[in-house]
Order: sequence, then structure tokens, then C-alpha cells
Amino acid sequence: MSLFTSPPVKRAMRLVVTALDRRIKRIAGVENAELTRRLEQAQRQLDKATVNNYAVELLLGRSGRGSHRTPTRTQVGGLAGEVREATGVDAAERHVHLAYRTLVVLEALGSGRVAGGTMNVLGKLSAIPLLKPPNGDVLEIGTLHGLFAAGLVRQLVSAGYAPHLTIVDPLAEVQLQPGHVLGADPSGTPISENVVRANLGLSGLPEARIRLRRGFSDDSEVRAAVSDREYGVVVIDGDHSEEGVRKDLEWAETLVASGGVVVLDDYTDASWPGVEAALEKHLEGSTRFTLVGRVATSGFLRAD
Repeated sequence: MSLFTSPPVKRAMRLVVTALDRRIKRIAGVENAELTRRLEQAQRQLDKATVNNYAVELLLGRSGRGSHRTPTRTQVGGLAGEVREATGVDAAERHVHLAYRTLVVLEALGSGRVAGGTMNVLGKLSAIPLLKPPNGDVLEIGTLHGLFAAGLVRQLVSAGYAPHLTIVDPLAEVQLQPGHVLGADPSGTPISENVVRANLGLSGLPEARIRLRRGFSDDSEVRAAVSDREYGVVVIDGDHSEEGVRKDLEWAETLVASGGVVVLDDYTDASWPGVEAALEKHLEGSTRFTLVGRVATSGFLRAD
């Protein structure tokens, strides 16, 4: 008879197995209780995060603006690299962060929205002051609700400028783009002089430093009314057709101060091929402009 099959040994082994089985069940019970506790804690945290995320979505989501305002760390870092390359400023990321706060505050307090995707808006707000325009006179061609202009003014003030703002826009009920049918604005806010002026109040500029000229940028009377100075910054964001952009670039040649910055919105944006085509042809001819960089979908030019 084998030692392991003898009755005394078998009884002893049964006792050992029984003891081990009880021990395993006790341990499993404790572990299951701990696992259950952790799962319940995780569920509570998830419920809380869901509530918080909804609140963030209400503040920064797409509703009412078309483009969300929730960039990722990777997106902001990449944009900061583009700003750094275009401006030569090492601390570009800090300026992108400050521009983001300006964007969020203005859309929270203002009427309507800032036109454009988050990266493009942040690129313009952060890069323009870092390019150190020679003066604080700003001409914006195309403004929508006026909130970007208000943001740019705030950014320039933070950089030590005392801006004067001139805006040219037809202030039509809907955005006008040749060859494109654009519906009602996603914000639901009308495009009007009252809305623009109310939003420009958020810039902090006194009314004496704000000039709003209603009309198209190729209208001779409009041009005559605002061609009374050399602008440190010209933002071209009006007619996006190749012909329209070409005309605005030619006009900007006569307006911008030496060393001034010209911003061409939606440059390299596949939705608006006429913008890039117009700039390429313009730079092939006789011009004061040099393309110093691209940030998101905006081109930045320096006048000699």
C-alpha cells in the first residue's frame, strides 16, 4: 500500500485541503469586497467626471459656434511650435495659453462668436503681437460679430500697444462669399452694427479709438474713408475668392506701414483655395510683402 493511499494520510490530507479551501474562500471574499469597493468608487468618480464634462461642454463645446474650444495638449504644443517658427519667440507657448483665455472670455461674455477654428484663432491672437508691428493702428477687413477684433486689441494692449481699430465690413445679415451659400450663423446672433459695437466694448478701447466703416473693401468710397494712415496690422478676412483676396492684398500694399504685419486668414485652408492662389500670384510680382510664416491656416506677411 502506498503511503499516500493509507487511511491516516488520506484523513490528514483531507484536513489540509479543507483548511486551504476555507482560507482561499476567506481571501477571495476579502478581495471581492475590496474589488467591489473600488468599482463603486470608480463609478462615483465617473459620474462626477460626466457631470463636469457636461459643464465644460456647455462652456466650450460646438453648440452656438460651430467649432469647439477644447484643444488637446498636443494641438497646443504643435501650434506653439508654428508660432515660435513664425515669430522667433521662444516663449510662444505661454502666449498661446494667454490667447486661449482671451478667446474663452470673449465668447463667454460677447454676442455671437469668433469666426474660425480654435487653432487658427489662437494662432492669430498670439502671433500678431509677437511679430512686433510698428504701431497699434489695426485695419480688419471682415469682422463677423467683432469679437476677434476685440480679442486682438486686448492682446495688443497686453503687449504694450495703444491700439486704434478700423473695421471694414458690409455687415450683411449673413456672411457673403462668392460661389458659396452660407446659411444662418450657428450662434443665432444677427450680424449687425449694434452687435459689433457691443462686442467691441469688450476690447476696453474708448469709442474714439474705434472706427467702423460699413461697406465692401473694394468700394472706392470705403477705401478713401479709411486710407488716412499707415497701419501696423492689416487683417484680411473678407472676400475669400481669388479675385477678392488679390484686390485686398493690392490695397494692403498701399496701407501698411514699413515693418507692418499683414495677416491672410484661411491661407492653406482647403475649403478656400482662392486665398492661397491669390497670395502665390501676388508674391510672384512686385511687392513689399515677404511671407514670414504660416500658423494653423493663416499666413503672416511682413512689409518692407
